[in-house]
Amino acid sequence: MHTVAVLSLKGGVGKTTVALGLASAALRRGARTLVADLDPQGNATATLNPPMTTSSLTAVLDTPREAVIADALAPSGWSPELDVLVSSEDLELLNEPGPDGRRLDNLARALEALRARGHGARGQGDRPYEVAILDCPPSLGRLTRSALLAADTALLVTEPTMYAVSGAERAFEAIEAVRQGPNPRLQSAGVLVNRMRPRSYEHHYRVEELRQTFGRAVMPTAIPDRLAVQQAQGACLPIHEWKSPGAHEIGLTFNMVLAKILRSSRAGRHRLPGEPDDPSAQPDSA
Repeated sequence: MHTVAVLSLKGGVGKTTVALGLASAALRRGARTLVADLDPQGNATATLNPPMTTSSLTAVLDTPREAVIADALAPSGWSPELDVLVSSEDLELLNEPGPDGRRLDNLARALEALRARGHGARGQGDRPYEVAILDCPPSLGRLTRSALLAADTALLVTEPTMYAVSGAERAFEAIEAVRQGPNPRLQSAGVLVNRMRPRSYEHHYRVEELRQTFGRAVMPTAIPDRLAVQQAQGACLPIHEWKSPGAHEIGLTFNMVLAKILRSSRAGRHRLPGEPDDPSAQPDSA
């Protein structure tokens, strides 16, 4: 099971849209998929439209036992091949900053329990999860740190705005701190620019600013700003099932982003800013 933490440092950049787009792309690949909604706003949970559960990720992060996990896990309304560890508003109580590391590794323990169990919300006959997507809250609090401890790959989502560089710098520092410390397997998938308007000079200027600062860490593929995203989410459908030219364009883009994440996880991580060049690295073609 390859686990991807999708994070941002500010709200409103479309982080959940990216997490859901990756989940939709994973389903299109035929991959059994899990989404863990760590954002107390619960937008991913609402869009995935699972049935009511008797518990949520809050209880899992407190006590990651199998019975507790089962109570917070539900099949999504998208597909029987996608399950959700559901969010709740009281997750915010676990996001307070502080030195206490209690619960930080409980998400990793819960995902390992699901990996070992080999089945999801519906029983013993299910295939094991191949992709797990962690939708983090828009901050670097305890919930996001829990996700970084549990993840194989971290993907930073930003918009092409004047604040993008400073936000990406802080996120990369957090990713590197976790990689150098408790989770040495963590890889950076880089920066994904969302809501790109191809005809906007300002957007192109900000993307170029990101590339000047972070180089190849900025994904060459940006997610275009299209109304189809809101339409598909409003209908609680995967973007790949929304029938419009904009949805088709975005679906293809998410296919490429997911393929790049999975490919880079096999070939080796992207360099973080400030790391020495690898002379054996080949230019990305995606």
